[in-house]
Amino acid sequence: MFDKSDIMASIDANPPFGDFGGLEGTGSGRPPVIMHTTSGTTGNPQVLLFGAKSREVQNLMLGRLYQFQGLRPDDIVHSVYGHGMINGGHYVREAVTHWTNAIFMSAGTGVETRSARQVELMRDFGATVIVGFADYIKKLAKVAIEQGIDPVKDLNIRMISGHLGREDKETLSQSWGGVDCYDWYGVGDTGIIAGEGPDRDGLYVMEDGQFVEVCDIDTGKPVADGEAGDIVCTCIHKDDVYPIIRFNTHDVTKVVTGKSSIDMNFTRIEGFLGRSDNMVKIRGINIFPQAMGPLLEADSSFAGDFICKAVRDEQGRDEFIVCAEVNGPRDLETVTRFKEILKKTIGIDCGVELNAPGELAPLTQTEIRQKPIRLLDERFK
Repeated sequence: MFDKSDIMASIDANPPFGDFGGLEGTGSGRPPVIMHTTSGTTGNPQVLLFGAKSREVQNLMLGRLYQFQGLRPDDIVHSVYGHGMINGGHYVREAVTHWTNAIFMSAGTGVETRSARQVELMRDFGATVIVGFADYIKKLAKVAIEQGIDPVKDLNIRMISGHLGREDKETLSQSWGGVDCYDWYGVGDTGIIAGEGPDRDGLYVMEDGQFVEVCDIDTGKPVADGEAGDIVCTCIHKDDVYPIIRFNTHDVTKVVTGKSSIDMNFTRIEGFLGRSDNMVKIRGINIFPQAMGPLLEADSSFAGDFICKAVRDEQGRDEFIVCAEVNGPRDLETVTRFKEILKKTIGIDCGVELNAPGELAPLTQTEIRQKPIRLLDERFK
């Protein structure tokens, strides 16, 4: 089993590309190689290398999933994935343009195309599908309203497909007029691993291209179905550049038990439940910061953006603080409601700090990052 730390060590020892691509074993001449990087969510950006064949198989699997979810030939797809050196936007563009008949709009992040302009593009070109990360897609609905554009009446969005994690799908759906929202999961190294189908009851593993194990976070041993653990992936379609055998993503999930309602025999997983290397242990309780947002959605005043802090006081006691943007009063009553919601699920008292909409953007970097920052661990400063 290996993980990102091994890849980064390979790059440090053999800059700038590392030796994990296996290019030295290809004989005379270098085979076709596609290079991108990760977004750097968990540290410095990582080099990603793809062979021509395995890259196209990844494209095919994602294009196939979009159509399984309901993408049609007459759709206009608005993508908010990042580009530049980052793999995501290029990968999704290739999947849609190579393996579907839909028209693709590469809008990118809010830095590449201003949010207000993105809403105008969706209106002017008649976008029907949005693909990307849930946080920014929700933000675009709010930007539309600020621009005097009704996300339901003035736009024609009928489907959203992206990385919803534990986000409240109903909230995301209603912000765009009750559209169908679909989750899918993959990492830069592997491409798509699993995705929801029309039943939206778990993510179907692409078992004709990926072999997935769910392994104990501490021991690395496979866990029983229904138990949480790290996603460990072997890419059975990658036989050209950068072979991937038992890659630990450190993303946490569970295997869904029971029979598929649409009689699909592929293994299902719950999707992204948090990162084991971003998990914090506070007074003996394991907490995944990404899971706080969906909990706060239970209160109607929650404005959508949040960030968590882990701090240590002078007596050495660890505290977990959730900073949340809210609409309306930022008073003791609202703080108390939020604390009760968090304690009911987490099991310990958490601190709560309330902010006005937009105040947390410099910390979460929702506008400029595909994956917003959700944890500031200040215990060891």
